[in-house]
Amino acid sequence: MKDMKRNVFIIAGIIALTAWQCSKSDRSGNNLSLKESLVFSAEKINTAFSKIATSKGYQLLTVTEADTKSDDLSSFRDSINLPLIAGIYDFKPSGETTRHLYFPLRLFQKTGTSDKLIVNLPERLVFHPRYLHFYNLEDSILKNNFTITASDYHFYYTWWENTDYYLASAFTLDSKDIGSMKISSSWNSGVSGKYSRSFTFPEGYSIAQRGQTGDTTKMVFALAQNTDTLLEESLTFIGQEHMRKEKQYVLAIGNVDIKKTTGIDSIQVFLGGVLQKKAGAKIIDSTDVNSSICHKRDILLTYNDGTTAKLSDLLSPSLETLRSLSQSLGDMYFSKRIIDFIAFSIYYSNH
Repeated sequence: MKDMKRNVFIIAGIIALTAWQCSKSDRSGNNLSLKESLVFSAEKINTAFSKIATSKGYQLLTVTEADTKSDDLSSFRDSINLPLIAGIYDFKPSGETTRHLYFPLRLFQKTGTSDKLIVNLPERLVFHPRYLHFYNLEDSILKNNFTITASDYHFYYTWWENTDYYLASAFTLDSKDIGSMKISSSWNSGVSGKYSRSFTFPEGYSIAQRGQTGDTTKMVFALAQNTDTLLEESLTFIGQEHMRKEKQYVLAIGNVDIKKTTGIDSIQVFLGGVLQKKAGAKIIDSTDVNSSICHKRDILLTYNDGTTAKLSDLLSPSLETLRSLSQSLGDMYFSKRIIDFIAFSIYYSNH
């Protein structure tokens, strides 16, 4: 009798464990229908972007102000690497002048040695770059509570507008981590090249852009949570400028892939790598030259049961954030207007 009760308990435990594992599997997006998978994944994407949108990292990444002098840097032909500017610097205008036209004042004082570029400055100069570019005496009394820590940096320029750029930097505000950035790019004659840009938030979310240009152009935008890719859009074009034609488009939302390929009449939909023969998709707004959901592209999805849903409706809570982040990574405003400006300022003050 005791053995019988023991067996009953063991069987009940196995059933409970199996049920929990199935439930866990369902929550991870596996064993769901196409419709359930898309809704599940869209919810994760919307949650991610809602958290990102309220973060200091997002505020930092989307900084944009017209009144800056950074466009002048485009005319510089010097090459700078990290050893030339490494050290610990504090924003502390000394009133000492330099002979350089664009950097007439020494804004940063070296306070220590480091193999990295560590810059401490008031947050106002970061979130409102006009105060950095057009120095105000009152700013010198502000607390240096924002820190830029660049573990790698170089800007190489050669003849015929060939450039190579790399930045790896972390940021803290009031000693709290608010994110890190990595950017690499190389251009030949300022026309063809390749690039990679990413920003990682302390919450574990990250966004990334990468691509190449030339006779074949490829652009990728991705959102991830730690090692889990939540969203990835990939576009491949052939030809240049107005002769450019879309060769392939792939949108991955969780474990659902939407593929449009030259030579295949219909847009294919895959669930977990398996083609869904009864499902389909249709691009309903292809007027945007960038052909991306990060701009104006929208897709009408048809599920296996014949019902439909627009991608813009599924992602409506996060589309504005998605598009602003895509533009911010593309513009590289923060790296150009703030980090490059500081790096050049320190370089020309010291050399």
